[in-house]
Amino acid sequence: MTKDTSSTKKHTPMMQQYLRIKQEHRHQLVFYRMGDFYELFYDDARKAASLLDITLTARGQSGGEPIPMAGIPYHAAEGYLSRLVRMGESVAICEQVGDPATSKGPVERKVMRILTPGTVSDEALLEERSDNWLMAIHSHEQQYGLSWLDITSGRFRVMEVSGEEAFLSEIQRLGPRELLLSEDRNYPDSVAKRSGVNRQPPWCFDLDSAKDLLTRQFATKDLAGFGCEDMSVALEASGCLLQYVRDTQRTELPHLRSLSVELREDTVIMDAASRSNLELDINLNGGKDNTLLSVMDTTSTAMGSRLMSRWLNRPLRNRERLEQRQNAISELLEQYTYESLNPVLKGIGDIERILARVALRSARPRDLARLRDALSCLPEVQSLLTTTAGQLLGELSERISVFPEEVNLLQNAVIENPPVVIRDGGVIAAGYDSELDELRSLSENAGGYLLELEQREKERTGLSTLKVGFNRVHGYYIELSRRESDEAPVDYIRRQTLKNTERFITPELKEFEDKALSSKSRALSREKALYEELLEKLNENLGRLQDSASAIAELDVLTSLTERSQTLNLCRPELTDKTGIHIDEGRHPVVEQVLDEPFVANSLEMNNDRRMLVITGPNMGGKSTYMRQAALIVLLAHIGSYVPATSARIGMVDRIFTRIGSSDDLAGGRSTFMVEMTETASILHNATQRSLVLMDEVGRGTSTFDGLSLAWACARHLADKIKAFTLFATHYFELTQLPEETTGVANVHLNATEHGDSIVFLHAVQEGPASQSYGLQVAQLAGVPRDVIHLAKGRLEQLEAGESNNSSEERAKRKPVNFVSPQVDMFSRPSHPAADRLEDVDPDNLTPRQALELLYELKEMV
Repeated sequence: MTKDTSSTKKHTPMMQQYLRIKQEHRHQLVFYRMGDFYELFYDDARKAASLLDITLTARGQSGGEPIPMAGIPYHAAEGYLSRLVRMGESVAICEQVGDPATSKGPVERKVMRILTPGTVSDEALLEERSDNWLMAIHSHEQQYGLSWLDITSGRFRVMEVSGEEAFLSEIQRLGPRELLLSEDRNYPDSVAKRSGVNRQPPWCFDLDSAKDLLTRQFATKDLAGFGCEDMSVALEASGCLLQYVRDTQRTELPHLRSLSVELREDTVIMDAASRSNLELDINLNGGKDNTLLSVMDTTSTAMGSRLMSRWLNRPLRNRERLEQRQNAISELLEQYTYESLNPVLKGIGDIERILARVALRSARPRDLARLRDALSCLPEVQSLLTTTAGQLLGELSERISVFPEEVNLLQNAVIENPPVVIRDGGVIAAGYDSELDELRSLSENAGGYLLELEQREKERTGLSTLKVGFNRVHGYYIELSRRESDEAPVDYIRRQTLKNTERFITPELKEFEDKALSSKSRALSREKALYEELLEKLNENLGRLQDSASAIAELDVLTSLTERSQTLNLCRPELTDKTGIHIDEGRHPVVEQVLDEPFVANSLEMNNDRRMLVITGPNMGGKSTYMRQAALIVLLAHIGSYVPATSARIGMVDRIFTRIGSSDDLAGGRSTFMVEMTETASILHNATQRSLVLMDEVGRGTSTFDGLSLAWACARHLADKIKAFTLFATHYFELTQLPEETTGVANVHLNATEHGDSIVFLHAVQEGPASQSYGLQVAQLAGVPRDVIHLAKGRLEQLEAGESNNSSEERAKRKPVNFVSPQVDMFSRPSHPAADRLEDVDPDNLTPRQALELLYELKEMV
């Protein structure tokens, strides 16, 4: 536990000060500034030593006990802070604000910054190409209110959803770095035990307080203009979030200018499993390579990359908006404007986050230099867009303003290559401020003045040993040898006597000393004041600057999609409100890029008469690739992108579901089969006629009879009841009879051919069911020992011989061969004569002889 603060009198004055500060920041690690170090004490020290692998010491005593301590140099703090924040920790930075020279007792200290995973804005603490969401959640029964904010951009959103599945899906989509939850609400472990969870008192979610906070922030009478007036649960979450940000930032938040509502029905909904299976921006191993984002993202700016990720994770169902994006890509492509835009956009950089730091008054000198260079590029961007005529590009051109006054201000105020921080000055350019120039001149020209004074005094006094000097203790002085010191003029005032010399001061030198010694500190103070004024001036036009940054990011994404359409040979899909999916020679956008050999393209036709395709074929034959490429092509069409196909016609879908692959959830106590059935249940409950469903190997996690029955029932339900567009891959050959049993179902297969003892996968999709599974050949490719393969071939021949002795009608009626013992229902009484015999026996009334005879009898029966 942290040191008891109920009685601080027994502690030293400094530790009393620390304990008072720690009491106000019990849930944060307190970095307590002591000279050139940040020190941590007690439990904070133990925790930091463990997390950062730094030395834990115990120096001195307070209250009669040693004080556990751990420290880091203040100039190296950024690296340590970055590591802590990435681990989900929050840190309170306590600085010395008093003057050590005038302080009685401990120097006054104050917490100047609070860094939390969701509220950091420093460049070094952020992932450049990922949003840094802070989210607050509140709930009433099954109604969930979500509010999330990226403080580095000012993007502030709200949403209300019903049901735990929708709630968890949105959490997975956004991946917040920090989560604010009420202390009086229970949430699933997948939420409550996330890294960065921060419990807040229930009163932080008060509705009236939330509305008051939000209207004051946006300077409005009410929230009707934002479309969220009646979203009470979401507003409660928003109020908690905004108050938390105010408490941590301890400054105004002018870049939070509006609150946007997101509606699930506006988007193509994907649950957490589907998003993961499609590997949109994170692959199945948790990395970022070989994902859809890694292939499609060639943006020139980090803010463009973040927007691309948001588009991929939130495909739209607004056909008009999507066609505007397609038109923009077409126009950029036809005129090759994207080639001219790319180098200009690279010079703009991440002004979105720079502007956020300007608003928070935490921008560094190099931020301002980058902003100056970025704003200088905007006229060229506008010039390139003047040749376009499309609606969306026209909108972007209007939103991208030019800022000649700000450019001129920054060019005059900031030197070409400023230092990293303002702390030591040297940021403000010469000629920007006359007072600063004069103070700098005093400090910088001191050497020349002293040489001139020395020469003048030698000539006036005729003393050959005279020289002018300076040291930090005694300041400026005129030094004479002991021999010539008696001849010093009357205006020389003795300052210091040394062994062989005497040092003097004159009224003129004293006056210069006062000016020179104070000029450096005064120049630094003046420079810091000018820097603050500069930030204030930039904030005066913050809204237009932010709008321009947002438009630049969108233009960057469109430019990237245009380049991808040209480089990857993508086509413009036709979007239609009619149901159906037609893809001619479609390709998997990611797999195609990693293959050494040419990718085998395959077509897909789904309409009202062909809503389910039962896909059969060998393992490794490409069934999963075919299914995933269909989903990714549909998804790309729903962000307005061109798609990897010769041609495509895509009907608007409302959801994309995937049940692909096998994995367990051991920590959650769920087996592979349980995970599979949970995902299947979600699909069967939530899919509609306009959904795209991918089902791969349903039922493989249990016995053959159970698995086949479940797969058949799921397929029938999807085909007969839901009528979703479904790709159903299976190894249960019995499912290929479904087209004979129900309408809207067709068989397709991926073929392979044998060459000697090996197998060649053709990866081509053909109509009809597969003729065989090639399981033994795939096993041989995987390296299964030859004697095992040989044994399996023998057993397969026996089974096939037995099968051939039955008529085709009998084979159709017969259940598939099960290589495991018949399954026993553990919840019913076994049906066997021995069991019936035991039912009639009363063990308590048997003699030893009768019991032995009964045992022999039962053995005979078995």
